[in-house]
Amino acid sequence: MKQIIACIDGSPLTEQVLNATEWLAKKTEAPVTLLHALEKANSQTHDLSGTIGFSSREHLLSELTELDEKRAKLALEHGRLLLDGAQAHLQQNGVSATPLQRHGDFVATLSDLEQDARAFIVGKQGTEHCQQHVIGSNLEHAARTLSQPILVIPSEFSAPSSFMVAFDGRETSIKALEKIANSPLLKDIPCHLVMVKRDKSGQQETLDKAKSKLVDLGFNVTGHLIEGENIQSTLLSFQQQHKIDLIAMGAYAHSKVRQFFVGSNTTKMLTESTVPVLILR
Repeated sequence: MKQIIACIDGSPLTEQVLNATEWLAKKTEAPVTLLHALEKANSQTHDLSGTIGFSSREHLLSELTELDEKRAKLALEHGRLLLDGAQAHLQQNGVSATPLQRHGDFVATLSDLEQDARAFIVGKQGTEHCQQHVIGSNLEHAARTLSQPILVIPSEFSAPSSFMVAFDGRETSIKALEKIANSPLLKDIPCHLVMVKRDKSGQQETLDKAKSKLVDLGFNVTGHLIEGENIQSTLLSFQQQHKIDLIAMGAYAHSKVRQFFVGSNTTKMLTESTVPVLILR
């Protein structure tokens, strides 16, 4: 059976990731794996041959190597303690979980596990960030690389009482809609299907067809064709005005080269959103 993989790193968002994991596990009845990925730390060793004598240099390199080994052991033990605490936290709330510790690049680790993953849960920022409107260095890479859903958790998480689908009629948003339609996760929660009006004909018809598809499957859906100059800020303003608890959206419809010139609504939404974002590809 495919797993919910919850990624924890000891950052301030770890507790919120666990709260989201509990909600997702109970909604889907899927098993949970708690993942702690240990990425290789940068070595502090430098070439000092031009500044100190050979024997002194060898002694210093030996001490630096020992220090790196101690850091690695401490990081390993810290990860084990994190996993033990997270497992106990979920167990107290009625969710069993399997701990998993891996060494290596974070996104590569997720890619290795993707075949057995139903969804990934990650914090918006890792231990290296603390600002609200910043995303972790691995998050955009993961969103571009992984095909399974990713639930991105900001500073707070509570079970959503409504959700919004950011819909534009393109392939990525159609695929996102199909994944929502085929999952029990959001079926009993009111849905706002939102499209920002552009200078195109047929948008209302496209929106109505998408809404009908969800309604036919038992979703409670309200469609909205709204006006705004900037897609990302218009969608986030709508979410805030209607007090919507979760945003679902497709990710990265264009290449990285094009996004360099025109920007990416996906990255902007992830950066600016104060509610969880469910990325569907």
